[in-house]
Amino acid sequence: ESNNFAVKGLALAQQTKGKHIVVSAIEHFSVLHSAKTMEKLGFELSLVPVDKYGVIDPENVRRSIREDTVLVSIMHANGEVGTIEPIKEIAKVIREKGVIFHTDAVATAGTIPVDVKELGMDALSLAGNQFYGPKGVGALWIRKGVRIIPLLNGGVQEGGRRAGTENVPAIAGLGKAAELAKANMAARIGHLTQLRDRLLTELPAKIDQVVVTGHPQHRLPGNASFCVEFIEGEAMLMLLNSQGVAVTSGSACTSRALKASHVLIAMGLSHALAQGSLLFSFGIDNTSEDTDYTLEVLPPIVDRLRQMSPLYAKFIKASKGVS
Repeated sequence: ESNNFAVKGLALAQQTKGKHIVVSAIEHFSVLHSAKTMEKLGFELSLVPVDKYGVIDPENVRRSIREDTVLVSIMHANGEVGTIEPIKEIAKVIREKGVIFHTDAVATAGTIPVDVKELGMDALSLAGNQFYGPKGVGALWIRKGVRIIPLLNGGVQEGGRRAGTENVPAIAGLGKAAELAKANMAARIGHLTQLRDRLLTELPAKIDQVVVTGHPQHRLPGNASFCVEFIEGEAMLMLLNSQGVAVTSGSACTSRALKASHVLIAMGLSHALAQGSLLFSFGIDNTSEDTDYTLEVLPPIVDRLRQMSPLYAKFIKASKGVS
């Protein structure tokens, strides 16, 4: 809702200045689909490309901005592959152009330091469930003086920006969760980074043809995403689930779609490789024993699935020089 409100409400508030919106090719669907909805209202949409790590070049953002651009929405980090974007540098480019800048910080708020004054955006979205707050509650921070058109009408709640009785318990829970996340952030980052790095370092030694996705250094601490060639992520997901390991084969919001991730495709991966994606999202309750267990159960699962894969059989024959 926060991303929908930001993209639609900010664009509508600026439409007398122009009707052009810029977003990146790897945005969450709540941003991408909101922007595409605005096309039906006469807006034009430009997608900024990313490199093989999912990094957005600020200069590509600059080149995408036109005289009639009224909104740019770029995520702080991609929750699917973990890449953290150079958002401060991107904000500087957008500010020089005098365009409103919104950031989807759902993947970063409560996970790594986020300072709106330092980063320089005009609006920022976050979600409480990402840092152990109540589900179904989020927030949209808007810089003072920035106009936005409400999506919900019929009441004066929340400064007239969102009609409807406020969910005070959820709001209070979000605030408390944010306090706790900030207080425990340094320790959490260290813990999650250790688990992530161990899995991504040791896994390729146990499974061949594994491709780690996302930036090797600038990535979210709890994100371990990779693709396994010649088999489908959905099959691995189900077999891991039967072993008590909960993972996703992409963004949690789209993992049931059984389609190649738009994020991985934008990063240049083939559809076949993207179909073999897995995402491990480590949390505060995960331990090194969980990583041990994953490293124990995943290789046999991959072996089992590859034995049934004609693509893998073809690869083995080719590697042995057999026609």
